[in-house]
Amino acid sequence: MTRAKAEEVEVPTLITPTDKIAFIIVKAREFDAKEADSDPDSGSNPTDDGGADVLEDKQGDQARRELITAINDLNEDEQMELVALAWLGRGTYDISEWKDALNTARGEHNKRTARYLLSLPLLGDYLEEGLDAFGEGISDENETN
Repeated sequence: MTRAKAEEVEVPTLITPTDKIAFIIVKAREFDAKEADSDPDSGSNPTDDGGADVLEDKQGDQARRELITAINDLNEDEQMELVALAWLGRGTYDISEWKDALNTARGEHNKRTARYLLSLPLLGDYLEEGLDAFGEGISDENETN
């Protein structure tokens, strides 16, 4: 979409508070940084392996649990909005198709929203790009100007 057309599109309003989405983005990025478990039967401990296991995606991983909990704590409308926001961010829809994205998310809803979203390898980036389409953003409190 050209800039002129983008300016003509009335930007809808998100129902999900930006701080909730920002928290999910941060947790998604922590989770996205994980890599596959390279040694699931390892008998070593974190001290012996230099703490490298913290970068592996393990079933009981805290970042994974926090991300799943944050998504599951959203009400159904907020969950559908989060899915649509991810689709918007990855380019499946644009801001002028927001209602279509929400309707598709509702139509495909199956009570496994967290599992679906965690399957998107760039979830944090997609959500942030989606927020950007709404003229919203997140800031890292550790950033310096």
